Amino acid sequence: MRTFNYSALKEQKWDSEILGYIAGIYQYAGKQELYLKQRPQELEKLVEIAKIQSTEASNAIEGIVTTSTRIKQLVEEKTTPKNRDEQEIAGYRDVLNIIHESYDAISITRNYILQLHKIMYSHMNNPMAGQTKNVQNYISATYPDGHTEILFEPLPPYETPEALDQICTEYNRVIGNYEIEPLLAIPVFIHDFLCIHPFNDGNGRMSRLLTTLLLYRSGFYVGRYISLEAIIAKHKDLYYEALQQSQNGWHNGTEDVVPFIKYILGTILYAYKEFEKRFSIVEEKLPAVDMVRKAANEKIGRFNKQDIRELCPTLSVSAVEGALRKLVAAGELKREGAGKSTYYIRLQ
Repeated sequence: MRTFNYSALKEQKWDSEILGYIAGIYQYAGKQELYLKQRPQELEKLVEIAKIQSTEASNAIEGIVTTSTRIKQLVEEKTTPKNRDEQEIAGYRDVLNIIHESYDAISITRNYILQLHKIMYSHMNNPMAGQTKNVQNYISATYPDGHTEILFEPLPPYETPEALDQICTEYNRVIGNYEIEPLLAIPVFIHDFLCIHPFNDGNGRMSRLLTTLLLYRSGFYVGRYISLEAIIAKHKDLYYEALQQSQNGWHNGTEDVVPFIKYILGTILYAYKEFEKRFSIVEEKLPAVDMVRKAANEKIGRFNKQDIRELCPTLSVSAVEGALRKLVAAGELKREGAGKSTYYIRLQ
């Protein structure tokens, strides 16, 4: 069986790209703390947006979808699930809420991970909810010509519980002893979790929830305000490519986890930069049209109303729509399309 020794990370030489990511994340995390003290109420609106985006994006990666309106209603708990997809979405929402509210009270153990998995399936009848897999699973790809190829064979079911225990023990040990930089230990833990693939279903979504949990427990709260899942969904080909590169040799401990570490750290740093961009727009008490103008100036190419709303969380939908109309009338923006397909282009 594969064994795990996270102390070995101390012996690895990290290249300048990884060291640059880590330094950048700490720099932005420090600035975020200052921002949160300055404008806590305005930034709380970002939390609502991020929850909706995270729930939508993480499920969409797995092909679990519903309409944007239904997603918002489900996340805000203003409706009940109508079908299987919405049941899975509601379960993800529940786990994300628990992590937001109680991350510091959720230990990194197999039992807690199983409990979170059970909650994720609490709106449906899944006999394997909260239990490790009982059949061998595979990570595969389906190609345009229709053929499927197995990319990676995770651990068999009988080795899974012990492997989960091992990675939790190793992670807690090196973090508790301040032995390993958390920004290195977190992606390694998530990578091992994905290679173990401990559940019959829900492994990808659980890995993203656990990423958020581990980051919060180590003091990196950017996922509260900017959806990491939405960034991953936008660049999911790069995510799967990095995962596949890092899985080679995993069973005998000769894998190169660097591509996956770089992907995760790059995603975190991107999120912090997005947070700073959004803060720069809400920090000033501007009229709605000036705030929307400032947000539009951050955009290159086509953008829609939702893109502007994300950058202006303190504005209502009607305020954003009214400001966009004024900017179009003033010749600063060009509007194209209609209905949900409406988008804007900067003319100045």
